[in-house]
Amino acid sequence: SGFGIAAYRKYSSGGGYPNISLSTPLPGIPKPVFASVDGHEKYETKITTLENGLKVASQNKFGQFCTVGILVNSGSRHEAKYPSGIAHFIEKLAFSSTAQYGSKDEILLTLEKHGGICDCQTSRDTTMYAVSAEVKGLDTVVNLLSDAVLQPRLLEEEIEMTRMAVRFELEDLNMRPDPEPLLTEMIHAAAYRGNTVGLPRFCPVQNVEKIDKKVLHNYLRNYYCPERMVLAGVGIEHEQLVECARKYLLNVKPAWGISAPANVDLSVAQYTGGIVKMEKDMSDVSLGPTPIPELTHIMIGLESCSFLEDDFIPFAVLNMMMGGGGSFSAGGPGKGMFTRLYLNVLNRHHWMYNATSYHHSYEDSGLLCIHASADPRQVREMVEIITKEFIQMAGNAGELERAKTQLKSMLMMNLESRPVIFEDVGRQVLSTGKRKLPHELCDLISNVTAGDIKRVTTKMLRSKPAVAALGDLTELPSYEHIQAALSSKDGRLPRMYRLFR
Repeated sequence: SGFGIAAYRKYSSGGGYPNISLSTPLPGIPKPVFASVDGHEKYETKITTLENGLKVASQNKFGQFCTVGILVNSGSRHEAKYPSGIAHFIEKLAFSSTAQYGSKDEILLTLEKHGGICDCQTSRDTTMYAVSAEVKGLDTVVNLLSDAVLQPRLLEEEIEMTRMAVRFELEDLNMRPDPEPLLTEMIHAAAYRGNTVGLPRFCPVQNVEKIDKKVLHNYLRNYYCPERMVLAGVGIEHEQLVECARKYLLNVKPAWGISAPANVDLSVAQYTGGIVKMEKDMSDVSLGPTPIPELTHIMIGLESCSFLEDDFIPFAVLNMMMGGGGSFSAGGPGKGMFTRLYLNVLNRHHWMYNATSYHHSYEDSGLLCIHASADPRQVREMVEIITKEFIQMAGNAGELERAKTQLKSMLMMNLESRPVIFEDVGRQVLSTGKRKLPHELCDLISNVTAGDIKRVTTKMLRSKPAVAALGDLTELPSYEHIQAALSSKDGRLPRMYRLFR
């Protein structure tokens, strides 16, 4: 309207600016209508359990794409009575030919019609099949997921291809310049010797030939039963998902036949502590124009707690407080340059290449560890620096507020993305049958006090250490000495007097 333009000119002529506040309504413009939110019910995670025990969990998130998947309580920790490596094979074989689809390509083409992609990931305790696609294709997606999880053909040539892929991955694992995956594998083997989460996550070379369709079917018959599964979806209506689940996941006869699961391994993780060493020539790990110098890698861990316990949150905050990273990380606010491992270790000892804290947590135990790497001649000193850091964790909890804020912001930022929400919903419902919402977790983080940090650290320091060492280990202190340092007041290694240096 002419009036609107006149008003606009009046206010935008520069001179008119100072005398009007932004909250004054502009003349001639209709009164705005604001959307209102009625309570939290729009964001709650809805959970339904079907007659066969399968749980369906969903979280609505508005948009045209959804992420839907099946999570199974099955992973390398369940392989005690089977050859290790089954979970590794299952992950690689996922979304290959099924009863309805003749090949992986057919599956991918079907998903493509709905702009979809699929992926399978396994961890020590969970196997996750996920699809992201347009909401309109939900029916097709759930049908496909049901088929991929319960009706895989596991053809001989597919298994043979998987053997090749697994062999390649194992070679690659040993040649990578970043030894973190290998060290994580070793520290678990040391901390939980021969049981549950200490069992190998990657297929050992000698088992590659042993795993075939019969072995896989034996395993799947016990672990792929509906009460060990969750169908989780983000970005869809709950009722719709439940309807699809009833259609495709009730009364389905899996490819391995139905029989009452006979020997499901329910053993609880037994923390043993211990050391796993791997003498390895690391001098040629990365040749090239700028080779990384030869390093020795050490990881030292102590038992923390399971993610079902209340202490899980203080441990997560403690892990954030320790933080750390590589000596090449570019600093800056929010990059964690103020975490303890930066302030006390990397900034003081220029020869340390890396010092990073990790927290692995499972339904019955957990492990808080520090990974450090340095020149082989400085291994003894490096170990002592880590043991001192462990002892000092119980001391003054400076940086506590910063660590809590960083943990909350990380949680919130990660939960912006749909696949992350999907994994969070799925894993929580699979392990606890319900879901704690992000704002509840933030409240729990806010409530952590310096006293909590001191308490959980003291408890942790009572456990035997788990140690993983990789590289040239001539200067590595003995396990007993590392244990003595962690039981001492200041974290120092017992002094050694050598006559011949």
